[in-house]
Amino acid sequence: MIIVLIGPMGCGKTTIGLMLAEKLNCDLDDADDYHPPENITKMRSGTPLNDEDRADWLEILAKRIENKRKQDENLVLACSALKQKYRDILGINQNDVISVYLKGSLLTLEKRLSSRNHQFMNNDLLLSQLETMEEPSGGVIVDIQNSPETLAETIINKLDPDGQMI
Repeated sequence: MIIVLIGPMGCGKTTIGLMLAEKLNCDLDDADDYHPPENITKMRSGTPLNDEDRADWLEILAKRIENKRKQDENLVLACSALKQKYRDILGINQNDVISVYLKGSLLTLEKRLSSRNHQFMNNDLLLSQLETMEEPSGGVIVDIQNSPETLAETIINKLDPDGQMI
């Protein structure tokens, strides 16, 4: 199974992704690690990425997902995947590639961002990400009010209510 943690910056994709990957004994891919230098420069300056900027990056991530599927390996991917068409490119089908939307209010996200320093994401991008975010109609949706540990357990329980490892 592939789990794609989606949501805007500050929602906890990487933190929760690390916990899930450990619990599921699988790899965690942070989509930020796959951005080309031009995207990093734009984001560092506070300039939002557009669809064209994201196209090659999403294709790289989609290939990573497809390779894991072919090898029948689990993967947790932390990726904003703000629009439905991005999730379509990634192959999210809510069967073997499942989205988990880490949903939070502007206030919660701003509070989290104020206490962290991302390697290249300019905090000014939050509003543009929230404006771009298209809430998924399927998959798992969790409110990020709880601790990351609680959220990781909640996600696992929602993915497999019988408590079996996925």
